[in-house]
Amino acid sequence: MNFDIRSAIIGAVGIVVLFFVVVGVWAALGVYDVGADAPHWGVTRAFIGYVIDRSTDAHGDDVVVPSNLSDPKRIADGASDYDAMCTGCHLAPGMAENEMRPGLYPHPPRLAMFQGEAGEQFWIIKHGIKMSAMPAWGKTHSDEEIWNMVAFLQRLPKLSPAQYQALVKSGGGHHDQMNMDMGH
Repeated sequence: MNFDIRSAIIGAVGIVVLFFVVVGVWAALGVYDVGADAPHWGVTRAFIGYVIDRSTDAHGDDVVVPSNLSDPKRIADGASDYDAMCTGCHLAPGMAENEMRPGLYPHPPRLAMFQGEAGEQFWIIKHGIKMSAMPAWGKTHSDEEIWNMVAFLQRLPKLSPAQYQALVKSGGGHHDQMNMDMGH
């Protein structure tokens, strides 16, 4: 009996070691095409999507959402930042495809098409998503500025192109533009 358990453990360890050797050789040979114009295998795409969904769900649940996300000034200021920072990848109401989006993989979502959860949106904007072109805006923006963008994103799916443009114009301007205007 002891011999069977020991053999099973040695066999299992051998299989794990063999798996990592095969994966290491496969990676070293450059077999997997990492080009942005070559989609992931279905199993790879499903696994990465699952990991991202689970991670953003778990981290977003820990975020305390402010009660004033419906404040019109907050929404307008978020619209200004969204217009300056996000439309190149996520577009805006009434905006057609651009030159950049088709070449991005994974393809960024059109944020005007769905309603997200505020905590998850905050976490994603602040921390970004590895290997997706979604930057960690928390490196250059305060939590307050990020919450402004989240407040705007909560309204975005309900906006017409004209309402979107009006909100952008009513905002306080993008923070980088304001810093340049003040000589910083």
